[in-house]
Amino acid sequence: MANDIVELKVEGMTCNNCAASLNRFLERKGVQDVYVNFQTKEVRYRQGSSDISLEEVKKGIHKLGYSVVEEDQPKRQRWWTLERKLLVSAIFTLPLLLHHLLMVGGIHFPLMDNFWWQMAICLPPFVIGFTHFGRSALSSLKGGVPNMDVLIFVGGTAAFIYSLIGTLMWEPNYIFYETSATIFTLVLVGNWLEKRAVEQTTTAIGELAKLQVKKARRVTPSGAIVTLRQEEVQVGDILQVNEGDQVPLDGLITQGEASIDESMLTGESIPVEKSAGDKVIGSSLALSGNFRMEVTATGRNTVLSQMIELVKTAQQDKPDIQRLADKISAIFVPVVLGIALLTLLIGHFAFGLPFQKALMNAIAVLVISCPCAMGLATPTAVMVGVGRLARNGILVKGGQTLEAFTRIRNAVFDKTGTLTSGQFRIKNITYHKGTEERANALIYKLEQHSSHPIAKSLTREMEERLNGQQVELASVEEKRGVGIIGKDNDGNEFRIGSGRILDKAPANGGQSLYLTENGALLATIDITDELKPEAKGVIAYFKEQGVQPVVLSGDRRAKTEEVASELGIDRAFAEQLPEQKLEVVEKLSREAPTAMIGDGINDAPALAKATVGISLSNASQVAIQSAQIVLLNGRLEHLEKAWAISRHTVLTIRQNLFWAFAYNIVAIPVAAMGFLNPMWGALFMAFSDVVVIGNSIRLKYKKVD
Repeated sequence: MANDIVELKVEGMTCNNCAASLNRFLERKGVQDVYVNFQTKEVRYRQGSSDISLEEVKKGIHKLGYSVVEEDQPKRQRWWTLERKLLVSAIFTLPLLLHHLLMVGGIHFPLMDNFWWQMAICLPPFVIGFTHFGRSALSSLKGGVPNMDVLIFVGGTAAFIYSLIGTLMWEPNYIFYETSATIFTLVLVGNWLEKRAVEQTTTAIGELAKLQVKKARRVTPSGAIVTLRQEEVQVGDILQVNEGDQVPLDGLITQGEASIDESMLTGESIPVEKSAGDKVIGSSLALSGNFRMEVTATGRNTVLSQMIELVKTAQQDKPDIQRLADKISAIFVPVVLGIALLTLLIGHFAFGLPFQKALMNAIAVLVISCPCAMGLATPTAVMVGVGRLARNGILVKGGQTLEAFTRIRNAVFDKTGTLTSGQFRIKNITYHKGTEERANALIYKLEQHSSHPIAKSLTREMEERLNGQQVELASVEEKRGVGIIGKDNDGNEFRIGSGRILDKAPANGGQSLYLTENGALLATIDITDELKPEAKGVIAYFKEQGVQPVVLSGDRRAKTEEVASELGIDRAFAEQLPEQKLEVVEKLSREAPTAMIGDGINDAPALAKATVGISLSNASQVAIQSAQIVLLNGRLEHLEKAWAISRHTVLTIRQNLFWAFAYNIVAIPVAAMGFLNPMWGALFMAFSDVVVIGNSIRLKYKKVD
């Protein structure tokens, strides 16, 4: 239970500071792996060693001013929504604002000149603002992270109370009811626009979630087919998938064949032909044909679920660029309150300004400042960028990975299966001892026990050369980086692998693999592996970006250097065992930020050691776990797209932060010096967040090169 993830849906969070206060509350209670996302309204944590109960967590969340949505309760639409609050507030604010503007032009309405009438009209927007922003402000203060609503609450309330004093004294110079009403109404407009904009940044999660299949047809042992909910399906169940169906879960085809559209998951538009023994991904679409499949993953373990999980948690891993913004945001509200107080005191006592003018300047400082823009700058951009990558079949683990990827200066490519097609052909076999048929049968038998691309290709080609010859082996063991060792019932030892299995490799370096019996050479196998058509373009692209490509391979030096030369790569490391690959990547990472591009299985340690590990495995769960970036379609050219979108995402974050900082640095002094009316300040502040979010949304559609 301690390791189980607790998931809650929490209503009432309106900004990043709301999420921060809730995050801090949970961390203080001792729970682990806390994740709070105000955009998706999700709260997740792991119980760990904490003894706090779920009910106590819910009560604590409620005390902070938020509400937990219970799954077993029917979903109720809240009547008093943000939209209705805004509508009521705007209806009553409009006459006050119009009267103020007309009065400036010398036009007076006797009824509106009555201060009691102004107070009565101002009362609805004031009560709405007082309760809406006051509740949020109080919860943020309880959480120890005061948010923007503290400033709005103080500013709007100060204007109303000052006006109320003016009404009791019947002093026209003290009346600023329109200021109080307009501040609250305009900020509600900003919240409404922000809410609509934020929804657009989270569409990638919604699009992926919609792909999840609700029902599955299970084949019972008797052969009958029953329909189950997806949650009821278990690993090992046999499912029936017909033409036009979505594949319910990840699995392995046991019989039948079909043309599968995996574009919604991998970004690959060309359908893939699948038959018995092939893997299928849950939520892909069977365009033609039908098949039965054995379920291999359910729930959180499916590729789609892990995709959704990665997209959801992208915001959790903040880029380094956001750390300064977080530090400033944490002290922003107290600093602004201090500046506002100094504006009031210095303006009135040092510069002799009338108290009402000094007060208006102080209120302008409060309402013009916008800490939310700094809080929204990174998560909105990361959410859109990661979502765009996901739609292209590129999974990225968090904002820090995006930033780290754009900083890489070395790109280490595994040769086999990454730069080359992995589809090997036998160029020539030289038989030194014994019959050809027996050697072919031994090669076939030994290579069947390896998942290496060379082994798979050899198995496929040797199957056609068997001519009915069979050999029996008592045991077979694969030794990574060396080869495969087998023994028969008579104790004879057979080996197939690189020159490392020989005491002394033949002088002819053209051969790649060797087959031995008790140390005696039976055959040499010369194989070829073609370069991927897109490899040369990808290498050229990264060189243009100032990234040095490196080839890393366990293959022979001559063959590795031949591939490097053909692709225009200057650095190549050949004949590397897995542990040696790890050392090379570690050394390069010390020199400069380094990306390792491999298949996610054999290269898992090297992927983990690199600054950024990039896997080309096709929807492999091992790939998703071992790399920071996963190309689900296995297409090398998608590396260019991953780089371009990552670069533009980081650029968008920098633009957002620049705007957020520049806006506050300029706006606050302008307001403090009395050059800005509080109502205009509220208007500018209301749109500040929208500018940041709008720039992030632009990333969804902008052309990236």
